Amino acid sequence: MTHAFPQPQPPSAVVLLSGGLDSATVLAIAKSRGFDCHCLSFDYGQRHTHELKMAARQAKLQGALSHRVAKVDIGAFGGSALTADIAVPKDRSDDAMTHGIPVTYVPARNTVFLSYALGLAEVLGARDLFLGVNAVDYSGYPDCRPEFITAFEKLANLATKAGVESLESGAGPHFRIHAPLIALSKRAIIEQGTTLGVDYAATSTCYDPQPDGKPCLHCDACQLRLRAFAELGRTDPAA
Repeated sequence: MTHAFPQPQPPSAVVLLSGGLDSATVLAIAKSRGFDCHCLSFDYGQRHTHELKMAARQAKLQGALSHRVAKVDIGAFGGSALTADIAVPKDRSDDAMTHGIPVTYVPARNTVFLSYALGLAEVLGARDLFLGVNAVDYSGYPDCRPEFITAFEKLANLATKAGVESLESGAGPHFRIHAPLIALSKRAIIEQGTTLGVDYAATSTCYDPQPDGKPCLHCDACQLRLRAFAELGRTDPAA
């Protein structure tokens, strides 16, 4: 008699997916590590909503199990060039991009996004959360630093039913926050994503795109991206 044994199911993960180069790479990394991926994007009042179209494309291209778009009006507070009538900085020097916190910083954005992702993870029974923050080629955002990720992971395990029950049982922390790009250069991110088959033509990184979604090629995000592709001897397929 032949006995059929149940096959172990892949673990689930919640992946924050903006539609940009970094988050598309993170989704590919999560899948390569064997996770069933549930993607979460945000319509938060950003001027560059074209990224949401690319998020939907990436979720489909990479075979995500689900893709949700949560509407959170962070733009109601203003205070950022990405959500308010404030000019997006263009053609800044390397020195300017690596010193200080620019006006494209959105107050509390990653804290809000991770909080939503944490809620979704608890409902789905997922323990792992992935996001594409980067502390090398970035514009000085405080919520893209390793210290922030460590602090939020601790919060996640103290502020949820699943987290508290796991700690009280002696099993240790329940939730894990993965930021696999945090110490990588933009060039290294593209190299890894290319190896994993990411279609970078179907991503949008620009802070101030044209009405048809084409990048401005002059904001900080565009400059960092263009430079990385040039270092690899390639042309940005989305430019």
